[in-house]
Amino acid sequence: MTAAKKTRETVKKVVLAYSGGLDTSVILRWLQETYGCEVVTFTADIGQGEELAPARKKAELMGVKQIFVEDLREEFVHDFVFPMFRANALYEGQYLLGTSIARPLIAKRQIEIAEATGADTVAHGATGKGNDQVRFELAYYALKPDIKVIAPWREWDLNSRTKLIEYAEQHQIEIAKDQRGEAPFSTDANLLHISAEGKALEDPWHEPEEFVYSRTVAPEQAPNQPEYVEVEFVKGDPVAVDGKKLSPAALLARLNKLGGRHGIGRLDLVENRFVGMKSRGIYETPGGTILHAAHRGIESITLDRGAAHLKDEFMPRYAELIYNGFWFSPERAMLQALIDKSQENVAGTVRLKLYKGSVRVVGRKSPNSLYSLAHATFEADQVYDQRDAEGFIKLNALRLRLAARLRRK
Repeated sequence: MTAAKKTRETVKKVVLAYSGGLDTSVILRWLQETYGCEVVTFTADIGQGEELAPARKKAELMGVKQIFVEDLREEFVHDFVFPMFRANALYEGQYLLGTSIARPLIAKRQIEIAEATGADTVAHGATGKGNDQVRFELAYYALKPDIKVIAPWREWDLNSRTKLIEYAEQHQIEIAKDQRGEAPFSTDANLLHISAEGKALEDPWHEPEEFVYSRTVAPEQAPNQPEYVEVEFVKGDPVAVDGKKLSPAALLARLNKLGGRHGIGRLDLVENRFVGMKSRGIYETPGGTILHAAHRGIESITLDRGAAHLKDEFMPRYAELIYNGFWFSPERAMLQALIDKSQENVAGTVRLKLYKGSVRVVGRKSPNSLYSLAHATFEADQVYDQRDAEGFIKLNALRLRLAARLRRK
């Protein structure tokens, strides 16, 4: 017996992460036919910029009785994006983790819906080659250890877009016109970023065509005059842009608009996937790129040197945990507690200059500033005795001098 047949009798109700697109629409029908079970659909609005009403209508046409379409934008930014940005997290030194950070929220809500509806199983549309299957399933099991998981791409033989379209046509599943034929690349979007990968982008030697980018203008086409923006922080989180208080989602949307206008946040990256292979992705994170620079700017005058350097040591590990799907792990929670402790006095305003694809910090101020002009000035001062440096240097050089004497013997 196949794994599907063995499980079929025990699967009663499935909560499917459903976008309404070709892949998840085929999965919906395939689950109904293969497992003979009731399917509950869950569609999350996390700022992907698409109208979600068609997804509800499509699910209704396919016989789904329990349909969840929810706006999670504020929760996404407040509970997932902002905590991650407190850490200045970058995967492999560049990637702002836009796709990675959305998966634990979707998985969390799937489990909550499963418990509310009495479902015993959850399903997702991630392929067997990528990172998302790991991210979804690690989150599922962390939140509900006994949950059953169905990953159709690891079970069925619909292993090409042509086969998906043929299946959809055979089962009278509506297909968007732009999904017929081979797409030049695949995309994933949320309020933090949009990614593109596959097909025309698979050769890492070839520069992406301009049509790949949808959230940013080409830096060459950006305004010829720079624009300044001020971001205000409280306890490490941004709370206002140019003096205007905004909700987390509205603030990120505002920074996205500013960054996109100036061609900020483009990244062409060959990354190491958790499953072992390298992949090439094109990312646009305009607001996140501004926010990352702003946060580092405010930390530069409010964090003690030891705390700042310790944070930087932990950051790659923290970023890797998120990339690999361990948001709900004890070690991520431990690191988060350390990071959040460091942010207690990270408050103030940062001024940034946006110009032709670049974002630069050009001003920062804080009521909790550790910057002392009296100590740092190159002019005469009354607080620092430069003669003290001699003993400081000699003490630090002691071990070097002892080692040098040994080498000379």
